[in-house]
Amino acid sequence: MKTLSKADLPLPKPRVSDPEVLAAEIIERLTYGIGKDAKVATPHDWLTATILVVRDRIIDKWMESTRATYANNAKRVYYLSLEFLIGRLMRDAMSNLGLMDEIRQALGSLGVELDVIAGLEPDAALGNGGLGRLAACFMESLATVDIPAYGYGIRYVHGLFRQQMADGWQVELPETWLAHGNPWEFERRESSYEIGFGGGVETANGQNDETRFVWKPSERVIATAYDTPVVGWRGERVNTLRLWSAQPIDPILLDAFNAGDHIGALRESNKAETLTRVLYPADANAAGQELRLRQEYFFCSASLQDILRRHLQQGNPLSALPDKVSIQLNDTHPAVSVAELMRLLCDIHGVDFDTAWEITWKTFSYTNHTLLPEALESWPVPLFERLLPRHMQMVYAINAKILLDARKNRSFSDPEIRRISLIDESGDRRVRMGNLAFIGSHSINGVSALHTELMKETVFADLHKLYPDRINNKTNGITPRRWLMQCNPQLTSLLREAIGDDFLDDAGKLTALDAFADDASFQEKFAAVKRANKERLANLVASRMGIRLDPSAMFDIQIKRIHEYKRQLLNIIETVALFDQIRSHPERDWVPRVKLFAGKAAPSYHNAKLIIKLANDVARVVNNDPSVRGLLKVVFIPNYNVSLAEVMVPAADLSEQISTAGMEASGTGNMKFALNGALTIGTLDGANVEMRDHVGEENIVIFGKTAEEVGKARAEGYNPRATIEGSRELSQALSAIASGVFSPDDRDRFSDLINGIYQHDWFMVAEDFDSYAKAQRDVDAIWTDPASWYGKTIRNTARMGWFSSDRTIRQYNSDIWRA
Repeated sequence: MKTLSKADLPLPKPRVSDPEVLAAEIIERLTYGIGKDAKVATPHDWLTATILVVRDRIIDKWMESTRATYANNAKRVYYLSLEFLIGRLMRDAMSNLGLMDEIRQALGSLGVELDVIAGLEPDAALGNGGLGRLAACFMESLATVDIPAYGYGIRYVHGLFRQQMADGWQVELPETWLAHGNPWEFERRESSYEIGFGGGVETANGQNDETRFVWKPSERVIATAYDTPVVGWRGERVNTLRLWSAQPIDPILLDAFNAGDHIGALRESNKAETLTRVLYPADANAAGQELRLRQEYFFCSASLQDILRRHLQQGNPLSALPDKVSIQLNDTHPAVSVAELMRLLCDIHGVDFDTAWEITWKTFSYTNHTLLPEALESWPVPLFERLLPRHMQMVYAINAKILLDARKNRSFSDPEIRRISLIDESGDRRVRMGNLAFIGSHSINGVSALHTELMKETVFADLHKLYPDRINNKTNGITPRRWLMQCNPQLTSLLREAIGDDFLDDAGKLTALDAFADDASFQEKFAAVKRANKERLANLVASRMGIRLDPSAMFDIQIKRIHEYKRQLLNIIETVALFDQIRSHPERDWVPRVKLFAGKAAPSYHNAKLIIKLANDVARVVNNDPSVRGLLKVVFIPNYNVSLAEVMVPAADLSEQISTAGMEASGTGNMKFALNGALTIGTLDGANVEMRDHVGEENIVIFGKTAEEVGKARAEGYNPRATIEGSRELSQALSAIASGVFSPDDRDRFSDLINGIYQHDWFMVAEDFDSYAKAQRDVDAIWTDPASWYGKTIRNTARMGWFSSDRTIRQYNSDIWRA
């Protein structure tokens, strides 16, 4: 009898997707996978059984994709990100596999409603905002455009906190998304790697009497892989999201336990598990900073060890690493990978330093997401050296190579040398992770055209001079599968009815909708879809918060991470001014508005948390004032996540994208809103610039200073007090907030927040206020003409196809990865 080789092993037969077959499989999974009789199964049991049936079909494609990549020895893309905000996965998978209707029918025949159980699936708490959601969109698009890829990150047990409100204040609670297991993931015990911390570096004799460096860590943990399949559109390719969980080498110290130290006996377990327990531990103290650096090194080291193992396992030499491997660093969080790859190549695999450096910078590419200097991570040298002593040596060695070259061959001046150095010496010495990522990569990309040009002029000006061919632009995108087809099925059906199905496979084909923008019949249908989505959001607000909203009012929405540069404060101040005007001039024909906010503030970010409190305090006063006559409502919805966004985005009439110009790298929320037929009010910041170019100036409402004007105003000594005193509405609104009109229980609560605007106003809130307020009244004027309003919003949907993440990924691949 012939023995089959692994390559000869047959693949499973394709599975049937008939509703009757699916119903039988769901019952089988319920019985044998969960151990429940259908008569007593809970909704959560039905959810898990359904996921397992869908997952089976993904696994068939997953194995097929993996085998093909191995057989072709194809180049792979590895996307390293500290965040993956993937949201609920079941609808995503069913939609991409074309199983939505069949699963709905199968469950219906069993007396189960798909929408009910789908709403029970927890959000994976693996990200914070745009950075993590971008990574999730990119993973889906990588599979969709048929690029072999792995995503690497951390399997946070609690991830980002769950946000609740206590008297209007943000309260952080643990997010327990893994409390009942995760049916999508597979533990890979064979993919486990030892990760070290601390200790010291010793020398030894290597080949040809060369000195070898041997790192002897004082602490060790085990990184174990958990894999989640990521299915692309039509199910043609399935890639892998590999997340690392930390485990101790010795789970319990029995000697200590038997001696009565029952808590101390578990200290190694607790120390290891802390690594992967929470996303972004507060780093306002030394312990928090150390934990953050440990997390970053932990996942980077595990990922690189895994990448090298796979590369060598296929018989490829290390010299061919850049030909077979492309590693994309998503922001500075994985930047320590540059030093770690050098350590692995030199110390573990015996590659000489210069050859290892050539391999390293040709393998890595780096995406920058911010122009804020404080967001370009840096670590105190003593902390870095104590925790990663061998990596500190590598950083110094790389720095010496780069600085000597800059001095001898490029004639860099002392100030330029100081600015490109990997060590910041302007105060206490710190390791600059942004510079390390830049120097250690062959490609550095911004995420919008404006952001990329500003990178060259500001944070990386000197490094751009040193390496003028490395910076390039890759404007962000969003996956239309999640952010149109799944979150807005009614609009998707309407579009299919109007322009056919071509846009399902190529979002660029949405331009065919332009022909319907002024069609009265289509506008009526488009408005009906928007109304239904607003009713859905109104029902959610009513059930969660007990607040009744009028779906016929304009839904004006700002949802994103709470940060001063994103200027939720500007929105709130204008809301206060509008509140005053409505009460003062009841005779005017005001447009009814609902101001909706959602987003989380970092636990240690005092002003951001104060802005949340202000939004809630303003909401309490405005919503309970009878003189407003229901013309204005303010709502802050707690615990913003992907699932909440999927309800809010389709319901938006007006999208607030009002960051201080020059400070938002790109934005992707702006793209989601516009794709779903919202009008954008925004500054010329990030991708808003390119959105204006695509949708047309007449179909977007732009206000405020440009990035160039912001820089000029700051350089010339901008005086916010004079600006405030010259604006009656602004000064009155600020006075009301500062004097305690909205905080009668603590009249000084917001005085420091408002004083900051008077004294420095770094984010140009006062400077842009009058322009913003005028733009809002322009929006009112458009709203009162429904034909004009829907013509503009339909054109937004029609012209947003270019902002698909499929386009972005294809550009990455053609220009950077070449997979």
